[in-house]
Amino acid sequence: GGDQLPSKTSPKNIWFGCCFCTYVTKDQRVIVSHLAFHGDEKAKCQYLPMSGSRFQLFGNTQKHKSEKPFKCNLCPREFAYNSLLTSHNQTHTGEKPFKCKLCPKAFAQDSNLQNHNRSHTREKPFKCKQCPKAFARNSSLIIHNRTHTGKKPFKCKQCPQAFTQNCDLQRHNHLHTGKKLFKCKQCPKAFALNSYLRSHNRTHTGEKPFKCKQCPKAFALNSHLRSHNGTHTSEKPFKCKQCPKAFARNSDLKSHCQTHTDEKSFKCKQCPLAFAQNSNLRKHNRTHTDEKPFKGELRRFFGRLRFGWKFADRIKNPFSTDNQNIV
Repeated sequence: GGDQLPSKTSPKNIWFGCCFCTYVTKDQRVIVSHLAFHGDEKAKCQYLPMSGSRFQLFGNTQKHKSEKPFKCNLCPREFAYNSLLTSHNQTHTGEKPFKCKLCPKAFAQDSNLQNHNRSHTREKPFKCKQCPKAFARNSSLIIHNRTHTGKKPFKCKQCPQAFTQNCDLQRHNHLHTGKKLFKCKQCPKAFALNSYLRSHNRTHTGEKPFKCKQCPKAFALNSHLRSHNGTHTSEKPFKCKQCPKAFARNSDLKSHCQTHTDEKSFKCKQCPLAFAQNSNLRKHNRTHTDEKPFKGELRRFFGRLRFGWKFADRIKNPFSTDNQNIV
């Protein structure tokens, strides 16, 4: 390729192929404009004059792209063109020559600056063909497309989980090491992921940024909000495999499933008793603390009954699943 632009049309059977994708054209001016769309000004010379049919050229461009003779001395990456290697090397030096004209940010690569500029213009040129969504970056579109295909190319080597993004896999891998590097500054707890620590910190600050749109409730975790949203609908997607019951929340299903097993994983720390459900353990703990949540006439009435607490809880929460199978 070259910087000189000849006449608009090229000789018969001469095509210009993009070295970054499979785009080919007979117009050299068009190929230069196309390369600018890839975002790197240094890429303007990265096209190939080729001869043959458009079908044959598809194979040629793919073959050229697969050859990567320019190797980085500092990491395993390889490149098809020296200009791309030079641009990549700036990510190691810390040099950021590409400065945004609208804010103080600067970037090691021009392509990253072009992506950043869209945060100011709100331009989203990469449109999904299967839904109305559009994105500022092609990489974001590629990741989004996996929500339609279900493709999860990043597979964990230690368990069956797979992910749509490599960064999600890297975060997941921390769970297998057993290391908990993210330590809470206010209590002894530590976490494998920084996101877990951030969520935990809200238990100290009381912050509840996830607000329900249908009622005044708010939650520290987005997962808790999603779970709560099920209480506003009649939907009960979490079905028990051993009986006809269904639940709006997965946590309720898990709690219910323990009633089908003999497992009693919630053990009292002060006596040998154990319970299938945490709610029942909490009720039992009152027998050690002498806590009396019911007062006045209500307590005196049920206190006369042998199973007073059991019936009192049923009156207080008549539709609670916690009142079943009380040990």
